[in-house]
Amino acid sequence: MARLKVLVVGSGGREHALVWKIAQSELVEKTFCAPGNVGMIPLAELVPIKAEDIFGIVDFCQKEKIDLVVVGPELPLTLGLVDALTEKGIKAFGPNKMAAELEGSKVFSKDLMMRYQIPTARYGVFQDVQSARDFAREIKGPWVVKADGLASGKGVLICSSLVETDAAIEKILIEKAFGEAGEKVIVEEFLEGEELSLMAFCDGKTVVPMVSAQDHKRVFSGDQGPNTGGMGAYSPAPLATPELCKIIEEQVLIPTVKAMAQEGRLFKGILYAGLMITAQGPRVLEYNARFGDPETQVIIPRLKTDLVEILLAVCEGRLDQLKLAWHKEACVSVVMASQGYPGSYQTGYPIKGLTDLPDDILVFHSGTASLKGEIVTAGGRVLAVTALGEDLRQAVDTVYRGIEKINFEGAHYREDIAYRAFLG
Repeated sequence: MARLKVLVVGSGGREHALVWKIAQSELVEKTFCAPGNVGMIPLAELVPIKAEDIFGIVDFCQKEKIDLVVVGPELPLTLGLVDALTEKGIKAFGPNKMAAELEGSKVFSKDLMMRYQIPTARYGVFQDVQSARDFAREIKGPWVVKADGLASGKGVLICSSLVETDAAIEKILIEKAFGEAGEKVIVEEFLEGEELSLMAFCDGKTVVPMVSAQDHKRVFSGDQGPNTGGMGAYSPAPLATPELCKIIEEQVLIPTVKAMAQEGRLFKGILYAGLMITAQGPRVLEYNARFGDPETQVIIPRLKTDLVEILLAVCEGRLDQLKLAWHKEACVSVVMASQGYPGSYQTGYPIKGLTDLPDDILVFHSGTASLKGEIVTAGGRVLAVTALGEDLRQAVDTVYRGIEKINFEGAHYREDIAYRAFLG
């Protein structure tokens, strides 16, 4: 078989981790990334095309004779990139536009769960403020108020009082804080428990779960401060016992893929279930239709099987023929962020120490750029510093030793990533 040309779409830490793994495959001749980031340069050729430029990506793939496209972020999926590539006979890993609505519309996903008895929180969907407020008074607080569409992980507001809930409803529906994503609002009951992420490869019929991971959304140690896109992650999550993972597979993952097929929306790619593990069992908080970030940065280093083999099996509908193998080691990733993130922050600060790191530290770039021959900060989440270890304790110790060697102006990170694994 001729070796493949692979294009990864996206520019963050998740895509850097995917590029890092894909570049190791013996099936691959050359890896490209559009638009990519400066950290990927030793592994892939960067292509100056934005992830949401559907026409530009398709055109590039035709000219370069790309064999496989791997879509990282959600926006190009919901815009129909996979459909556009498939139409031209180019293999693309990820759900098509109709299937990506599972992430693109929270209303669609909640209604799907309700129709197919997939466990989730009680909820209501509204386009007018008064109806939303009335429903909030019917359910026990705290309350969760969500914008329907994609809002870069920021469209979910947790409210501890009805005053806060009313303000959140107005923020979405009247103030249009999330633009078009807030045409509809979901009000739902707050679920008590511990959060868990479980991702699975799906080819429309077969569901193959990955190892578990847990991320940390709050910006400060001790789970304080506002939610972010993720300040770090670890794998495995001790909460995810084999018994619990089996229940999630049987009650959530398999029923979701079956439901999507029944709706005429064959789901191929990554099914990511964001879950709350309650006293009554797992409940779905949300679905994502792609690799999670920063969970990918801890799961991909644990994958023993050639990732490209899996991606091809998904595209070709033969996932049932593969058996995935995983490394036993644990993995921890800590995000180094810009001061002020997730609010406003300055960029352009030189990053020191990247060339002095020991071999057991992996650094996946998220928000970096090259300026006058130096690597500088260029985003809120700047780096995902990652390490494997015989167990979580060793991985944590190694990763924080690595972080001590890296610095940039205003660098900020949580000092307690994976702490939940050591409770009790």
